[in-house]
Parts: sequence; C-alpha cells; structure tokens
Amino acid sequence: MNRRSLWKLSVTTSTEAEEAVAELLGQVLNEPVCSYTDVRAGRASVTAYLEDRKVWTRTERRRLGDGLEQIRACGLNVGVSRVRLTKIRWEDWANSWKRHFRPIEIGGKLLVQPTWSRRPARRGQAVVRLDPGLSFGTGHHPTTAFCLRQLAARRIPGTRQSFLDLGTGSGILAIAAAKLGYGPIDAWEVDADALRIARANARRNGVAQRIRFLRRDTRKHPVRRDRQYALICANLSTDSLLRDRRRIVSGLRSDGILVLAGILEREFVGVKRAYESAGLRLLASRREREWRSGVFHA
Repeated sequence: MNRRSLWKLSVTTSTEAEEAVAELLGQVLNEPVCSYTDVRAGRASVTAYLEDRKVWTRTERRRLGDGLEQIRACGLNVGVSRVRLTKIRWEDWANSWKRHFRPIEIGGKLLVQPTWSRRPARRGQAVVRLDPGLSFGTGHHPTTAFCLRQLAARRIPGTRQSFLDLGTGSGILAIAAAKLGYGPIDAWEVDADALRIARANARRNGVAQRIRFLRRDTRKHPVRRDRQYALICANLSTDSLLRDRRRIVSGLRSDGILVLAGILEREFVGVKRAYESAGLRLLASRREREWRSGVFHA
C-alpha cells in the first residue's frame, strides 16, 4: 500500500439515514465504512477509505445514487446526500481518529479508550484499548454503547457465561466481554478486513486466545442449536434482525439474554413483535437520539 496518501469517499446525510447509508456504501464499495455524527447539526458523515481512486467507477457512482433514491423512497430523510471524493495523506487519516475517538466509561466496570490514550483506569475497572482502523466500532455510537452497558451490567462474577457477538466490527464487544470475564466467546463478522482488524485489537488487549473469530453471515450460517449462549449481542440492521430472527434465537440458551441494537425508533415495534412471536419477552429498552435498543429474555 502507498503509505503517503489514500482516498476518502464521504456521503453527508441525516442522522436518521446514517445506518442505511452506511450499509449502502459498504455494499457498493465492498469496503468497511465508518461514520461521524454531528448531533447539534443533525448531520452524519459516512466514510470509506480507498487505496485506489479507480475503485470509484461510473458503475459504483450509479449504484450509490440509485441506492440513495431507494432509501428516500422508503421514507427516510437522506438530507443533502452530498458525495465527495478527496485525496488525503495517510498521516491525516490516522490522526483523524485522535480527534473523534476519546475514552469512554461504562459505569465503573469498563473503560474503552484508543491505543494512544494514557488515561489511567479506576480500581477494578477493565480496560479495552482499541484501534478501530477501517472498521466500525469505537463505543461512541448509541447502539454500541447500549451493548457495552448490557455486557457490564449482566456479568455475574464467578460464573460461566458464554457470549456471541454478531457483527463484531472492530471487535469491541467481544474484547470487552473477555475483559469482563465472559467465556467462551464467539465473534462473527462477514467482512474480511474488519475481521482482521478485530483480531489485531484482540491481540493488542491480550485476549486473542479467549475469542473465536469467525467469518460468518447468519444468512448462510445459522447459529447452531448445539452451541447456545448465555448472552447474544446482535448490533445489526433492522432488515437483518427481522430476516434472521429464528436463526439468532436458536442460538440462545433457555435462560439466555438477547441484546438487539441498530434499530431506528420507528422500526422498534416491528422488531419487538417479531421476537416476541419467536418466544422471547422484552425486559427493557432504551432510546437515544433516533435509535432504540432492546433486551429480551428467552
């Protein structure tokens, strides 16, 4: 790779359409994407980093434009949906994470911070050091933060609690689970680049041997009934949660907990009904900005 420069392709959209646009851009380019939200302005910037400008062809531009129109037709406000391709120095890209990725605390049990932070942990606080690279997941997004809070709150010290992370991204949830004492831990991810970054983050945190990272998609690899989990986090798109609900539920122990995130507020009722019809009971839900996440009991 040319370490002196790369290309940044960004789509400016609304916070309401952030998740849908991120999924679209990732599908069009077959690359991991990240997003940055300006809550006050009500805008989000969805970004992919490219090593070669030639990847951004006329065909990809048309696919992105058609996809944005489809999102708009579904009733989501995509905002200005401005698309920009800019050339940046590698050093500028690397340093951009330092401006937006700051340490966060999940109660008194967990501290998530970037690799360049020197903030000391409190006594008894587990630390996750993360370099998200080109993959999604720093803990700042409301859906990821909700999953982290549930991991911390539902850990019972001294007991064996298995955990499955569906759509691991940067590996943040699986790594946090290992730091909190869960085990065994499986982490699924369909994107090979994100999986590579997740494994590197696990090695950096000294927990690589405690997490089984698998390149899997629930559409093709149902969760096996002979390997069920005490806790499952599925931070996925609403479409994926609805389409794969029976596969996801089949991996839950009879006394297990399922955390669902990545759901827009207006879509939550439909997800809730789908999982209740699959035999689960809603224990709690939380709304943050336009997102609502839920905790279900088998």
